[in-house]
Amino acid sequence: MSPISPDLADAIESLVETPILLVAVDFDGTMAPLVDRPEDARPLPAASEALAKLAALENTVTAVISGRDLASLRAVGNPPEQTLLVGSHGTERWAPADFDAEDEHIDLSPAQTSALARATEILEAVSSSSPGTSLEYKPASVVLHVRQADPEVASAALRAAHEQLDGVENLQALDGKAVLEASVLVGTKGDGLNWLREVADASTVLFAGDDVTDEDAFAALRPGDIGVKIGSGKSKAEFRLNGPGELPALLELVLDMRSL
Repeated sequence: MSPISPDLADAIESLVETPILLVAVDFDGTMAPLVDRPEDARPLPAASEALAKLAALENTVTAVISGRDLASLRAVGNPPEQTLLVGSHGTERWAPADFDAEDEHIDLSPAQTSALARATEILEAVSSSSPGTSLEYKPASVVLHVRQADPEVASAALRAAHEQLDGVENLQALDGKAVLEASVLVGTKGDGLNWLREVADASTVLFAGDDVTDEDAFAALRPGDIGVKIGSGKSKAEFRLNGPGELPALLELVLDMRSL
């Protein structure tokens, strides 16, 4: 039985005639199942294969939008060559040379460097006193992971982190699934999706994502676009799939429609 609802199938069918389609997907929890250690994540082979085939189609542009920095995303995701990339919650951007777009890279100011050092100091102290938690270090942020901690320990660690990070200048705290990310860059996946739409000159956008931060991208969708929430939880997306294992069916249906 197909995981695609009749309403979602009808929406996908409408993509047959759109002049330029942008298919953008989140990585962790969408292309790849969530794992305890970020470096262990890998995209589902069927999802990777479908995305690569979509990237090869005429008038169809693919993209991956992630909270990961681009180096990490490339290392674990191995995205198709022609797939546009947005990392660090919209603040890092890369497009192949045949797109008329300027890449955006991380270049921290002294104030941002100082704020990142303070955030790192705070979260290292929180993690060291919270068994089962761990830290992930990125060029412009530090992430507290609590997925492996007991629920009470996880909740206390997140509360302590928020309380101690509050008031640190040049810093924003982003909540995700069992994570808190302290970043010195200000951006959202909605900003990233708007950039992708402009670069691709897309007439219609399909975006699939699972996390709290993906809601900014769903909010940036326009009439005629398609938003697909992966997994449970409240969402601005009109459609839903149960988990990453159902994403290949969605991508393959889009591929079928765009290949007609």
